[in-house]
Amino acid sequence: MVESASAPSVVVDGLRKSYGELRAVDDVSFTVARGEVFAILGPNGAGKTTTIEILEGFRTRDAGSVRVLGTDPADRRTQRWLRSRMGVVLQELAVEPFFTVRQVLARNAAFYPSPRLVDEVIQLVGLTEKRDTLVKNLSGGQQRRLDVGLGVVGHPELLFLDEPTTGLDPSGRRDSWDLVRQLAAEGTTIILTSHYMDEVEALADRVVVVADGRVVAGGTPASIGGRDVGEATIRFRLPDGVVPGELPVTLGGERGGEVWIRTTDELTELHALTGWALERGVELPGLTVSRVTLEDVYLRLTGSTAEHENGDQPGATASERGAG
Repeated sequence: MVESASAPSVVVDGLRKSYGELRAVDDVSFTVARGEVFAILGPNGAGKTTTIEILEGFRTRDAGSVRVLGTDPADRRTQRWLRSRMGVVLQELAVEPFFTVRQVLARNAAFYPSPRLVDEVIQLVGLTEKRDTLVKNLSGGQQRRLDVGLGVVGHPELLFLDEPTTGLDPSGRRDSWDLVRQLAAEGTTIILTSHYMDEVEALADRVVVVADGRVVAGGTPASIGGRDVGEATIRFRLPDGVVPGELPVTLGGERGGEVWIRTTDELTELHALTGWALERGVELPGLTVSRVTLEDVYLRLTGSTAEHENGDQPGATASERGAG
């Protein structure tokens, strides 16, 4: 099949899916550009798992249009072609415990038309010293690295990463972030789910937040929910010998010598504050400017969402989804 190099990797329009009375996915629409790292965020039961399984071709939809790499993932005539060009990293994969790392990766590489070299993948995921270790003898973090290796060994055009750094130590998380950036730089499109907002900010080009089956916000991590134009907080510690009443700005609060200002015009407030400090030759220890965090926005958008787990609905098992 031939696709335009400029065509989006994923186009979802008006997607709907119900389980009996429950509308799990309700008119969801979004587009993922080629080479983009795209994050789908939402609490358990929000509909993101069902949406992703529909994109992967492991669950059918009730209504709406879905195109993945130019094809309909529900079309059985092209499913084998599509799955040979996708990689999937689930929170848990069914991996033979008595195979070595290299054997597991070599077996999965054989499912794909143009896989990466197995030794290259082992190095990419940081398992060089464990290449001949049985899977059952790997630590939890090492098994997670292997999961990622299984997702990328096929050299996929589109990679699904479901909570890719769960169980990894800080060093492992950073290594995984570097790998995601490398894959994206090579042109791989990545759809990511994560409950770590710092991870989303570090990796995602764009984000959609799903709650109660609907997309409630979308944009870049820096702008979603009005983060880039909302209220800012300026914090600093009072200089020695200075009392709050001497400051040229109106404080929002004070605690233990630290003061803060909340404003929608931080440029003007900073100009007044720093000009005053320069005139008097005093410092403003710990001066910082921050806006509402991505986590704050996420909680505001999803805080009223009822917690129910779509993953409990009948559907693809981990082994079925991870088989390529």
